[in-house]
Amino acid sequence: VPESSLVGSAIGRIRAVDPDLGENAEIEYNIVPGDGGNLFDITTDENTQEGVIKLKKPLDFETKKAYTFKVEASNVHLDHRFHSVGPFKDTATVKINVLDVDEPPVFSKPMYTMEVYEDTPVGTIIGAVTAQDLDVGSSSVRYFIDRKSDSESYFTIDGSEGTIATNELLDRESTAQYNFSIIASKVSNPLLTSKVNVIINVLDVNEFPPEISVPYETSVCENAKPGQVIQTVSAADKDLSPAGQRFSFRLSPEVSTKPNFTVQDYRNNTAGIETRRSGYSRRQQDLYFLPVVIEDSSYPVQSSTNTMTIHVCRCDSDGTILSCNVEAIFLPVGLSTGALIAILLCIVILLVIVVLYVALRRQKKKDTLMTSKEDIRDNVIHYDDEGGGEEDTQAFDIGALRNPKVIEDNKIRRDIKPDTLCFPRQRPPVEDNTDIRDFINQRLQENDVDPTAPPYDSLATYAYEGNGSVAESLSSIDSLTTEADQDYDYLSDWGPRFKVLAEMFGEEENYNTDKVT
Repeated sequence: VPESSLVGSAIGRIRAVDPDLGENAEIEYNIVPGDGGNLFDITTDENTQEGVIKLKKPLDFETKKAYTFKVEASNVHLDHRFHSVGPFKDTATVKINVLDVDEPPVFSKPMYTMEVYEDTPVGTIIGAVTAQDLDVGSSSVRYFIDRKSDSESYFTIDGSEGTIATNELLDRESTAQYNFSIIASKVSNPLLTSKVNVIINVLDVNEFPPEISVPYETSVCENAKPGQVIQTVSAADKDLSPAGQRFSFRLSPEVSTKPNFTVQDYRNNTAGIETRRSGYSRRQQDLYFLPVVIEDSSYPVQSSTNTMTIHVCRCDSDGTILSCNVEAIFLPVGLSTGALIAILLCIVILLVIVVLYVALRRQKKKDTLMTSKEDIRDNVIHYDDEGGGEEDTQAFDIGALRNPKVIEDNKIRRDIKPDTLCFPRQRPPVEDNTDIRDFINQRLQENDVDPTAPPYDSLATYAYEGNGSVAESLSSIDSLTTEADQDYDYLSDWGPRFKVLAEMFGEEENYNTDKVT
C-alpha cells in the first residue's frame, strides 16, 4: 500500500469460501486485535461476500514499513442443531507492506507562536521554523512567506535557515498580532510543498505615562473637616496595558511639606483627595492647585504629574454647595463686600445721570423742531380756487413772502388786514407842478410803512380822475393854467430816449418867450 493512501480508502480484499447457500452462506469479517489493528478496518461486500480492508489512519513509510494482523471470517446465521459439528469460522493472516512515496517536507510543529516588542529595529530576528524531508535520501528544504497572508511585508524569512526577522517598525497600538503562513518546499522537487501558520504577538513597550482619566471639577467647602474625601480620581494609560497593570498615586514632593490636601492611594487604580485642615476661606484663597504624581508598573516605569484645580465654595451645614464663584472675581484683588456694593452704587448713579442727560437733550431738540415747524408752517402753499384779483388780500396768506425779521420788529402782520379799525390817513395836498416821480416815490414810501397797505405783490393804482380822488387829477389839462408854466427840463433826466422830446418842448418854450417879448 502506498504511504500516500487516503484515510478511508480501500487498500485490499480477502475472501472466505462457504459451500452453503442462501443466508447460511453470509460471512462476517473481523480483524483480530493485535499489530495494526488500530490502523485498518474491514467490512463485508454484500454482493461478493468479500472482506474489504480500509485505511483508518495515514501511513508513513519512514515510521513503519509493514503491518501484519489476522482476519477472522464467520457465519452470520448459525443453526443451533449443528453447534456440535464445528465452530463455523476460520482465520487468515494478512500482511501489508507500506510503499515509500516522495512526500513534501514536514514542519517540526503544527503551528508556531512568536513574540516581539514594538519598535524593534528592522532586521531583528524574532524566531525560526524548521521543516525536514523524511523520505529516504532526504532533500534540502527552502522556505518562503506566503505573501497572500502578509501583503504589506512586515516580516522576512531566510530561505535556507528559516529564521524570521522584522521588515518594518511594529506598533502595538496599531496592530497587536500578526498571522501569516510559511511554505516549505523540497529542493529536489519544488512542487512538493507544505504550509504552516505563524502567529507573532507584538509586546507593548511602555511609551506613555499614565494620566488622570477625565478632567475633574473639584471643590471644597469652607466648612470642610480634616480627612474629608472631596474627590475620587482614576488614571488611564495610552499604552495597551497588560492584565494586572497597576497605577500608584502620590503627592508631588514640592507640596508634601505643608499640604492643604493629601492623596490617599486605594491600591485599586484609584485614589482619593482628602482635606488636611479644618476650614478654608475664599477671602484668603479661592483656588488651590494640587500636583498629583501617577506612576505605572510597566517596564520601563513611566510617571506624570497632573495638576488638579480645587475651588473653595460656600456650602450649607449638610455640605451642599451654594456658591463657588460669585465673589471669586473680586476677592483676590482685596475688595470687600462693602467696597463691591459701593462700586455698584456709583455705577448705578452714573447710569441715572447719563439717562437724564440724554432725556433732556432729546426734549430740547424736540422743542426746537416744533418752533421751527411753526415758523415755516406756511412755506408750502397750495391753492385750489381762483383768487379775486390783484386787490384781493383775503383769499390767501402770503406770510411766506414777508421777511420774518421785519415781522418781529414791527410786531404787526402785514400780510393780512388788521383787526383794529384804521381811519383814512390825511395826506398832504399835492402842490401844483409837483414832479410825477416825486409823487410816486412819496406814495411808495407811505405804502411801505403803512401796516394796512396791500401786500407786496399787489398793484396800487393812482390814475384816478375827477374830484373824488384823494390825489386829485394827474391830467395835464387841469394841472397848469398856461402852457408856459410847464417845465420840461425833467425830461432830460429820464435818459437818452426822452432827450429829443425835451429838446422839442424846450425850443417851443423859448420861441413863445421871444414872441411875447
